[in-house]
Amino acid sequence: MDTRTRLKALLVERSVRLGDFTLASGARSSYYVDARRTTMSAEGQALTGKVCWDALRASGLDFTHVGGLTMGADPVAYAIARESFDRGDPHDAFSVRKQPKGHGTGQQVEGGLPTDARCLVIEDSMTSGGSALKAVDVLRDYGCTVVGILTLVDREEGGRERLDEAGLPLVAVFTGSELLEAARAASE
Repeated sequence: MDTRTRLKALLVERSVRLGDFTLASGARSSYYVDARRTTMSAEGQALTGKVCWDALRASGLDFTHVGGLTMGADPVAYAIARESFDRGDPHDAFSVRKQPKGHGTGQQVEGGLPTDARCLVIEDSMTSGGSALKAVDVLRDYGCTVVGILTLVDREEGGRERLDEAGLPLVAVFTGSELLEAARAASE
């Protein structure tokens, strides 16, 4: 089984839940994807790094750093950073806090990100694109250039269109409909 197929199976097994859910966007859904249940597992980290790194290399996006809003983006960004190092082309990760830290240096962007970085914003599961756009705003205010977005799962509920309007290319590793179909098949 290739790494993308195995990562999809792991997402279906660990992260996709069927039922009635309210999403962070406020929308109702017949399924929920808690990607962290996969991306924070040992196998999920290894697979996420490989699959996402390959998708980014195929995209042609020119970036120096990867990261996004903590905490969903963190394990994906760290997996990509590790894979980039293993492949001899290191790209460091960073995290964006939802609010600036209330003590110490008051940072909102963590990880030593230089202000001239070319950032790729990470999402674990994207619905409306709101979290990605929040991270984009923080990074631009910090002085960075944002070159695009990668999401592990695009729920296909308007996020891509919002990012297109903002002029930000999206790399989606899986679609929600792809995972939903696989989860329904697995539950039969």
